[in-house]
Amino acid sequence: MKKLLTLLLVIILVLGTLSGCSDNSDAPAPKNETYKIGIIQHVDHPSLNQIRETIVSELDALGLSDKIEIDFKNANGDMSLLPTIMQDMISDGVNMLVPIATPTAQQAKAATGTIPIVFSAVSNPIEAGLVTSFEETTANITGVSNSIAIEDIFKLAAQVTPDARVFGFVYNSSEVNSATGIKRAKAYCDANGISYKEATITGTADLQQAAASLVGKVDAFFTPNDNTIASAMATYMQVAMSAKIPVYVGADSMVADGGLATVGIDYTILGKQTAQMIVRIYNGEAIKDNHVEQIAEYAKMINIKSAEQLGLSISDELMKEFVIIGK
Repeated sequence: MKKLLTLLLVIILVLGTLSGCSDNSDAPAPKNETYKIGIIQHVDHPSLNQIRETIVSELDALGLSDKIEIDFKNANGDMSLLPTIMQDMISDGVNMLVPIATPTAQQAKAATGTIPIVFSAVSNPIEAGLVTSFEETTANITGVSNSIAIEDIFKLAAQVTPDARVFGFVYNSSEVNSATGIKRAKAYCDANGISYKEATITGTADLQQAAASLVGKVDAFFTPNDNTIASAMATYMQVAMSAKIPVYVGADSMVADGGLATVGIDYTILGKQTAQMIVRIYNGEAIKDNHVEQIAEYAKMINIKSAEQLGLSISDELMKEFVIIGK
């Protein structure tokens, strides 16, 4: 009997030792000492740069500066580079991808179905094929949308330039965010008896000719939050201001670059929201519990210098309600 008890004790001790040495694959993997975040842009321009810079500064303000490593890559307008950029980041062991703007987010989604993706500045993530709805983030991707207040921009235009009867839509038709913005603009104009003409581009090289083709045919220009045009506002404004045509836009940075006015995207707010979502997921929250967010607050901005060059007067009411730049 004693021999049997001794044998059982030995077996229990051996099993306990083996168990202690075994790999517990069900346990969560410990967080890396340095958490790698890959931030990707497809083009360089002030709006996207502002988002990136705000994300980085907000992550610092939220106490992550010594806990994360940020790898930033820019395709500089060459969309064919994006797949390689994504794969290089994945090979380097990135823990999270943060693509800025629609085409970059689409490439990130195509590159991985497991690494967390938090996008920023995607106007219509459903139409872009990133998520099925704002409330359902069951895959590995979520983020912050920068859908703009199209209708409010046209209401503002009616106050500032009431004689503008025909709008010229200038945009890059290959950008989902622009195409969906123009679709909403057309719907608003059709419902309110406003005429419009359009000129589309595929790159910045087309912008001067496209805008010039509408001179003499339209009373005002409208461009949504178009990444291509935002990167070449100087060209756009040269055509518009020479013809004394006001330009309404979808982002604050585009007003800062000469556009007349917007009720549009505040990219600092957008960057802060994105950083806050990044922190929640870094801290262990699941993607499924972080649904796609809309930008929390719109920028209301008028460029008074552009207004003066166009011979427009801005009412006292709007001067109080809007941020006035260009003084």
